[in-house]
Amino acid sequence: MSRERKVYTKEFKLMSVELSNTRSDLSALARELDISPALLYRWRKEHSVKQGSSFPGKGKVILSESEQELARLRKELRDTQIERDILKKAVSIFSKNDTKYSGS
Repeated sequence: MSRERKVYTKEFKLMSVELSNTRSDLSALARELDISPALLYRWRKEHSVKQGSSFPGKGKVILSESEQELARLRKELRDTQIERDILKKAVSIFSKNDTKYSGS
């Protein structure tokens, strides 16, 4: 039997992180908020790393400008490598065909 996954709002996550910064016993806070302590620790870590872009919602990742550039360059590299591989295959196919008819 599968359980339905709980969805927490950005405001709830931010409030939980702010409360966790003021409290010393995070396990007790997690019980009060009815969440697992591991989830609270993960939210704190994400908030400390990403600051304003943390908890974007619905699984959409907000990338910084440099991360966007890196993702664009990686995609361009993949596309270029695919094109190169296709051209290599085409050259090998055409070079095989040329040798068959070169003797006539």
